[in-house]
Amino acid sequence: MPIQANEIEDLLRESFPNAQITVEGADGRHFSAEVVDESFRGMNRVQQQRAVYAALKGHMDGAHSELHALALTTRAP
Repeated sequence: MPIQANEIEDLLRESFPNAQITVEGADGRHFSAEVVDESFRGMNRVQQQRAVYAALKGHMDGAHSELHALALTTRAP
């Protein structure tokens, strides 16, 4: 079942309530997201992206997942 950009943003907002979050994509499976959050300060890019993927709570896991691809940009403000 496809997922919507606002659903992805809601999932991210649960873990990053004060972040600047932008999610784009209209086909229900391929999206891009930018997450800017103070909690990323001192983390390298891999650590930041792992934190974001953890916030997606399995929506990208497996061949039949709701979210197939996410081009991700993360940074501290």
